[in-house]
Amino acid sequence: MIAFIVRRLWQAALVMLVMSLLVFMGVFVIGNPVDVLISPDATQEIRDRVIAQYGLDLPVWQQYLQFMSNLLHGDLGRSFVYNMPVSELIASRLPATAELALTAVFMASLIGIPLGIYAGYKPDSWASKIIMALSILGFSVPTFWIGLMLIMVFAVQLGIMPAGGRGATISVLGVPVSFLTLDGLHHLALPAINLSLFKLSLMIRLAASGTREIMLTDTIKFARAAGINERTILRRHVLRLISIPLVTVFGLELGSTVAFAVVTETIYSWPGLGKLIIDSITSLDRPVMVAYLMLVSLLFITINLIVDLSYAVLDPRMRQGGGK
Repeated sequence: MIAFIVRRLWQAALVMLVMSLLVFMGVFVIGNPVDVLISPDATQEIRDRVIAQYGLDLPVWQQYLQFMSNLLHGDLGRSFVYNMPVSELIASRLPATAELALTAVFMASLIGIPLGIYAGYKPDSWASKIIMALSILGFSVPTFWIGLMLIMVFAVQLGIMPAGGRGATISVLGVPVSFLTLDGLHHLALPAINLSLFKLSLMIRLAASGTREIMLTDTIKFARAAGINERTILRRHVLRLISIPLVTVFGLELGSTVAFAVVTETIYSWPGLGKLIIDSITSLDRPVMVAYLMLVSLLFITINLIVDLSYAVLDPRMRQGGGK
């Protein structure tokens, strides 16, 4: 197990190195931040001074080496627009995105997995057919359209939910959270529901297909022949056997939700990383763009490592293989 962890960490470091090069070069070719930072009416002397201040007069390879040197020392650079360290800027926005993503993924899992197991356990019932039909809608309808419809119905017409913002927050271990306040829950509900619908549909269909396949195996036949009741079969056998693909999807969807909650955060004016990256792209704030993409890469690598390690806990065969 230790050798596996060391090997994966080495692979992760190599992937992060390649990603840093691709991200830096990709962001470098997108526009010229000087056109945004400096007024067109500025003199050439002012332009030269600002360009030298941000190191934009250096060759690309030298800017990359300087970026990597600062990164190894924990310095992600300084935002061109906000004029503050990028690490502080991201740290101030990350709790909002993490709260929204965790709420959406946990909501999708807690609702989708039981519904999917029921749909796979009784595939011919009318309730199962309704569940599977609704899951198709979750895949088909665009997220931005659902978000706008939720605002129109619950915020505009009924007036029972806020249309945007994060609401009141309280500090827990220095981290502001909104789900512990009533006003924060009101603001969190609509964006969390909007963000969770696609994940909910995915969990339903994955759990349903896995349950239907496992119910036809000899394991379930032997369990029924031994007199084990159906509730115990579903809890101890079916749920355990479908847990590996569910854990994989849970981890990947959590990472993608944190990384790509841009649409939802923009629609609901949620002050998270998604809205920050949109504003940074608009203003060509290179340090923020590079830091965000590096953070997303690190997030996916970390989640993949955690998912791989969880396999050994869920599947005894992998533990035995690792021991050998």
